[in-house]
Amino acid sequence: MTSGALDRHKVAAARVWAAQKMPYLASALFAAQIKPAADSGTIGIDRYWNVHADPVIVDEQSAPELGRLFLHLIAHLLRDHAGRADDVRPASSEQWNRCADAEVNDDLPEVPRSASTLPADLGCPAGRLVEEYYRDGRPGARSWDCGSGADAVPRPGDGTQGLQPAAADLLRLAVATETARAAKEFGNVPAGWARWAERLAPSQVDWRRQLAAEIRRAIAFVAGRVDYSYRRPSRRAAAAAPAILPTLVQPVPDVAVVCDTSGSMSEDLLARALAEVESMLTRGGLAAANLRVLAVDTTVHAVRRVSRASQVVLAGGGGTDMGSGIAAAAALRPRPSIVIVLTDGYTPWPAGRPRGVRVIVGLLAQPGMPIPYVPSWARTVVIEPDAQAAVV
Repeated sequence: MTSGALDRHKVAAARVWAAQKMPYLASALFAAQIKPAADSGTIGIDRYWNVHADPVIVDEQSAPELGRLFLHLIAHLLRDHAGRADDVRPASSEQWNRCADAEVNDDLPEVPRSASTLPADLGCPAGRLVEEYYRDGRPGARSWDCGSGADAVPRPGDGTQGLQPAAADLLRLAVATETARAAKEFGNVPAGWARWAERLAPSQVDWRRQLAAEIRRAIAFVAGRVDYSYRRPSRRAAAAAPAILPTLVQPVPDVAVVCDTSGSMSEDLLARALAEVESMLTRGGLAAANLRVLAVDTTVHAVRRVSRASQVVLAGGGGTDMGSGIAAAAALRPRPSIVIVLTDGYTPWPAGRPRGVRVIVGLLAQPGMPIPYVPSWARTVVIEPDAQAAVV
């Protein structure tokens, strides 16, 4: 091996190690070109899927550690951190790099020692997106320069040779499809990668039918309950006098819809939220007396019973906290048995669902954005961007 040349045997071993750890990312791992970048002092990736590696740094890494770093760098491109940085235009590219590292490392089975920033290092909870970490995370020094593929700031020697944007999009789609298959068949895919794949991979499920099934299931579950009540005497009371017999009663489902009206909800998303409400009213067989709609950002702005979507008042436009909306819905009297949350998902969630209330989340997906975290105690249906109102 000549001076300034890469140890190709170690690079190959690192790729094989990484592909064995996360086989569903193998296509991306082997699509990237590894190029020597003498005196760069780092191993980074550009927007064209070129890994620029300082041979000295490669020599210092073991094959497994180099494999961990390759997975980390590839994840930046698969999640399009550079493109998202273009949208946000962060004031500090180094802080953006740290936050992107936190998003990536949160979902890696083994974090590289070099680029080791975690959500806790930013003072943030796990399971968030780079945009949220950048907004809420505390500043600090970047542990590793991951290259322009992480922060969109060109580095010397980047150029424009390599995988072009159209081919990169096809590669992301192929990796997402393979990741979604692995998540379904083997169940060993980290939750963040499964959500990412679900967002990008072609949907195999008609979300309209899925939403309809969830709502019908919740209504049937509540309507199927029976209990004894002394509010009305039993028809057999006369035969049992002087004993007073209770009668069996069957509850009528009372539904609350929590509409996200925060600043992250665009007019298009709000229109889709209204369409979902209209669909529930006109096709779900829900009486107006049993359906209430809450407009919520960080606080509840409006609560009213409605019989058509035009009566919904979508006040708000500030931050986001669907937890406050769910709590407010659960506190309504009479208490709703079903709470349907229509949101883009960029919100904190309560630790658990309210007692005695079934929660369904209609997640209004946005083009080009990964699927946000939704807790497992809620039934979640992803509503596709180009979809019309749900058939309930």
